[in-house]
Amino acid sequence: QVQLVESGGGLVQPGGSLTLSCTAPASIFSRFDMQWYRQAPGQQRELVASIPAGGGTNYESSVKNRFTISRDTAKNTVYLHMTRLQPEDTAVYYCHADPPDLRYESDYWGQGTQVTVSS
Repeated sequence: QVQLVESGGGLVQPGGSLTLSCTAPASIFSRFDMQWYRQAPGQQRELVASIPAGGGTNYESSVKNRFTISRDTAKNTVYLHMTRLQPEDTAVYYCHADPPDLRYESDYWGQGTQVTVSS
């Protein structure tokens, strides 16, 4: 059973920062694209940031220049460092591991971690 273990959510004031972590099994981490999604109440889950196995990063426009995604191969961990947080960033954040080819391997989701931005 492949598990993605997330941590780092919590309550933060507007303008504050948080860093989320997601640890994956070594067997998939180096080969899979890693992504962070979020889902606010009553909203669809949306892709926030991604970091492909081959390098590079991509961000949803509203978080560009505020969020940074990175991966530590030695720790099999992907991070989402969030700065200048705003109330609209409040959501459950999910880590996602996307395989090279969905025809041959499954994708995996973390359990989700709540981020609440409020004064």
